[in-house]
Amino acid sequence: MSIPELIVQYWPRLMAGLVLTVEITIISLFFAGVLGLVFGLLSVSKKKGLRAIALVYVDIVRGTPLLVQAFFIYFGIPQVLGIQSDPVISGIITLSLNAGGYLAEIFRGGIESISRGQMEAARSLGLPYGMAMRSVILPQAVKTMTPALINQCIITLKDTSLLSVIGVTELTQTGRLIIANNFQSFEVWAIVAAMYFVIIMILSKISKRLERKMSYGKSKN
Repeated sequence: MSIPELIVQYWPRLMAGLVLTVEITIISLFFAGVLGLVFGLLSVSKKKGLRAIALVYVDIVRGTPLLVQAFFIYFGIPQVLGIQSDPVISGIITLSLNAGGYLAEIFRGGIESISRGQMEAARSLGLPYGMAMRSVILPQAVKTMTPALINQCIITLKDTSLLSVIGVTELTQTGRLIIANNFQSFEVWAIVAAMYFVIIMILSKISKRLERKMSYGKSKN
């Protein structure tokens, strides 16, 4: 069976896998963004205890493979708690915690890239620390962080393929199931790779355009 014939025959299944991949990516990035912001703020806190908490979280996430994290959350924790885990929920938790650790570092770097004088000026005007961070520092930091944030989105999207090992029927797992039916590995993986490639290239183009736009704005200023 040729590639066009495979696409026609299995397109609904491939699209279902792709949709689940995108859904998991979006949901995971939402929670990862919350975690990243919280731990990013903790990492720039003046209190050593809060900085230590953020450091431990980031080091654990960055110091262990994503696949091991997925196995731990899907197999390890449910065994200890005596519960049955859902592959999709476990996958979302894994990606959220993993991406959250990297986003925390991105947020930390973005916040620290803003001059301390900005915070001092905001505080001298009577703004509380939280409001100064929310209204003055973060809006400026987000502009510098945008390319890195989009890059993390791309990484998380690609990382969804690892969730196939715990039974999540995203795009990669869908490809494996199709191959189990027709044994046409080359053709099926070529289609799956092309689908990933199109989405990732779109995100990459967006990232490069935003980066050029921001670079132009800085040079103009």
